[in-house]
Amino acid sequence: MPDEAPAVPVPRFRSVLDRIVGYRPSKAMPSLTGPTYQLAANESPYGPPAAVLEAIGREALRINRYPDNGCAGLIAEISARFGVPEDGVAVGCGSVGVAQMLMAAVAEPGSEVLYAWRSFEAYPILTRLSGATSVETPLRDGVHDLDAMAEAITDRTRLVFVCNPNNPTGTVVGEAELAAFLDRVPADCLVVLDEAYREYVRDPGSPDGLRIAAGRPNVVVLRTFSKAYGLAALRVGFMVGHPVVAGAIRKTYLPFSVNGIAQAAAIAAIGAEPELLARVDTTVGERERLRAALAARGWTVTPSQANFLWLPLGERAAAFGEHCGRAGVLVRAFAGDGVRVSVGSAAENDAFLTAAASFGP
Repeated sequence: MPDEAPAVPVPRFRSVLDRIVGYRPSKAMPSLTGPTYQLAANESPYGPPAAVLEAIGREALRINRYPDNGCAGLIAEISARFGVPEDGVAVGCGSVGVAQMLMAAVAEPGSEVLYAWRSFEAYPILTRLSGATSVETPLRDGVHDLDAMAEAITDRTRLVFVCNPNNPTGTVVGEAELAAFLDRVPADCLVVLDEAYREYVRDPGSPDGLRIAAGRPNVVVLRTFSKAYGLAALRVGFMVGHPVVAGAIRKTYLPFSVNGIAQAAAIAAIGAEPELLARVDTTVGERERLRAALAARGWTVTPSQANFLWLPLGERAAAFGEHCGRAGVLVRAFAGDGVRVSVGSAAENDAFLTAAASFGP
């Protein structure tokens, strides 16, 4: 037998990488010949307002210069808009970037990070990369089981994620329930209220994290400009919390990771908020239309307070995702669990309903 070729030497990587599957966005099927409708990433279906485009154009003339590393202008606008002190705000590369900053500040080998499952896909990835141990508690009827989460906290728990509305189920926890849970969390354990979809909430019983976190130094709130503000490609998120916590988090910021164009666009988006929130109202209307149409056709659809719907299809989830992909409608399928469908424009939503009709509930 011929000698086997020697193995190519490679650097030594961290063993944790063997247990991590990187984020893989949905893709169209190779046989697709018609139009493609992107309903997999929870994006806004609308382009940027004129004021945002103008701000991007102005800032583009300065891309030979580094951006403001402290995001001072943007933080000032966030402070004014949400009525929070500037020293309690930290900005990062999308809310997931801020989540990574939080993990870098509190998580380490031997510590634990607690979250419900299924929830945001990044939580287990960020936890493993930090060296901490993931502790997952199952959802109850698609909703965070806060009693079970409180029981799972130990003296090793450094951080707890509560995704509200939850991604991918779209469910929310009530204000009284959340407040009771926060009262049970030790003062030295950080609770992160991930509110990436807050603007789409219409349930009057759902808490505003900024209000419920006030007076609780161990509670912070994550928000993003990616969804309702329509800046997904520019990656801007922020955290609001106690100034001591925000100051610690800012130490973990990757220098210049929120670029100048992103900062300028986010500031302009705050100024254009009335126009953007009117679009959110349209999306909420489409969400309810889509849910009603699916329910009328016999589909089980979890009530949602986000800009997406959850179909708990179990073992049929992967097949349904592939079916929609062949029809040119990209959705997010979680094999063995369910399918998340973003709410798009009326035409995009109609294309999804057509694809779903040919699969059957």
